[in-house]
Amino acid sequence: MDNQRNLILAVVLSGLLILGWDLGMRFLYPEASVTASVTGTGEEEAPATATASGAPVDLGADVAPHGPLELGAALGTADRVRIDAPRVRGSINLIGARIDDVVLNDYNQTVDKTSGNVQLFAPARTGDQYFAEFGFIVEGKRLPSSTKWVADGDILSPETPVTLTHSAENGITYSITYTIDDQFMINAVQKVENTGEGAAIVQPFALLDRSITNASPDEWLVHAGPIGSFDGTIDEDYGYDDLPTDARNPYRPEGAVDWIGFTDRYWLSALIPETGAAEPAFRRLSNGLYRADISYAPVTVAAGDTLTQSTKLFAGAKESAVLDAYAETDGIAQFDLAISWGWFWFLEKPMLWLLKTIFGLIGNFGVAIIALTFVIRGLLFPIAQKQFASMAQMKAVQPKMKQIQERFKDDKQQQQQEIMKLYKDEGVNPLAGCLPLLIQIPIFFALYKVLILAIEMRHEEFIPFWIKDLSAPDPWTILNLFGLLPFEVPGFLGIGVLAVLLGVTMWLTFKLNPSTMDPMQQQIFNIMPWVLMFVMAPFAAGLLLYWVTSNVLTLAQQTYLYSRHPQLKAAAEKEKAEKAKEKAAEADSKA
Repeated sequence: MDNQRNLILAVVLSGLLILGWDLGMRFLYPEASVTASVTGTGEEEAPATATASGAPVDLGADVAPHGPLELGAALGTADRVRIDAPRVRGSINLIGARIDDVVLNDYNQTVDKTSGNVQLFAPARTGDQYFAEFGFIVEGKRLPSSTKWVADGDILSPETPVTLTHSAENGITYSITYTIDDQFMINAVQKVENTGEGAAIVQPFALLDRSITNASPDEWLVHAGPIGSFDGTIDEDYGYDDLPTDARNPYRPEGAVDWIGFTDRYWLSALIPETGAAEPAFRRLSNGLYRADISYAPVTVAAGDTLTQSTKLFAGAKESAVLDAYAETDGIAQFDLAISWGWFWFLEKPMLWLLKTIFGLIGNFGVAIIALTFVIRGLLFPIAQKQFASMAQMKAVQPKMKQIQERFKDDKQQQQQEIMKLYKDEGVNPLAGCLPLLIQIPIFFALYKVLILAIEMRHEEFIPFWIKDLSAPDPWTILNLFGLLPFEVPGFLGIGVLAVLLGVTMWLTFKLNPSTMDPMQQQIFNIMPWVLMFVMAPFAAGLLLYWVTSNVLTLAQQTYLYSRHPQLKAAAEKEKAEKAKEKAAEADSKA
């Protein structure tokens, strides 16, 4: 009766776990929170204070909204300089000198090859507003964002830089020279020439302004939101909702800024100032708009003098090799850690390299995941062998241990001493069985993290008629008759083929292990695979493919190792039979 009651309780708790996991993830990392409607521009025309003492600059005031714009209409104006580089294209808006049109040539919006490329930056007042701006504050007043600049060329490319200029009535000429490389980096050189009669206090600044309508949700293992490196330390502790609500009192990270910006799951925008020369800030504006900015110290530019300031802008995909190259060749501190590698980066980066190498040879990312799992399991097989050998040794000394425990049952200290002496005499290390497991945990966690972070998995297919995007959940679910009905099943209800295979293979691994647990524990372990089947169902298909492959290899490995160490299975079965006999005797005595 007690076992039946406990079993029912275990089933109920498992169901609550499934529901709680889904609701908890939605509460802690709400995708809905990043779909706020945007009606304002986030532009500011209010005067900003700039003093020779270096007082903070106000880059956070908002103006009244002017109404939304369609992307096509915003980009259809003639006042634009075209960007044409190998990996990005777009345009620079001559009104405000904003880089507000960046398209990633190598990435489509969806798995449909005709869906168009990813639009990373978009102009102000469009639904997905996201732009970079390089500007000036002179005598405490910012150049208006409505300022029209003049370009000396029509196209910004790796071979052709472009300079924008604006001449003010006070004799000061402002210029911004843009250059772009063959990846995702733009360099902006801001210059002030004072041809007037008096001195002027000038303060260059740069900012990133974005709406969160197109932002990735902040997740447990993958940070999305404000990010930066300050004094060589990554700061990704703040989400969008964590920023102060007052834009004039922003979050100012401590330390010299190496770079600052916004990260999504696969994309990054970042401002990289001249080392230690700028003051960083993250601001929450109005209407779902956010800002990352850097302001340089104000400088008095005397008549006839010039001021030059250089800032880099990264706007592109979080490709590990590209970020590594910028960190190494350009000396951008911690830039490679813009990807949320976490503690085990030293394992994850080599794994990603190996995964990409296998993919380059095979040409199918799903098969590459399976092959990588085989490689890692093969490398860890000697550790598993050692673990089983240690378990066999422990089983061999079990009878002698029981004798010691019976003999010294009233003297625990002497009992422990005798057991340690037994271990020494028999050459048994009781920790040897645990150590291999501890070694394997970070390795498999690192592989799991790689599959979450790898942009290379995005929109990659495994089997064309089934899994067309390994970074998305399995589309063949039970409730849509495995893809026959044309609709997607939401959340944990979307039990797909891979999720079912995950539950089955995990259940088989539990059944293969000869258990000495009591019946209640055994029932919980019998339920657990099906609970995990529900919990893991909404995860990316690539992750489930890895897990199913790992379970299959675990089954093969356990079958082989039990055949090599039959005493393990025999001893466990003997203990199991003894417990069942004791249980039956206890039940007879109660009857």
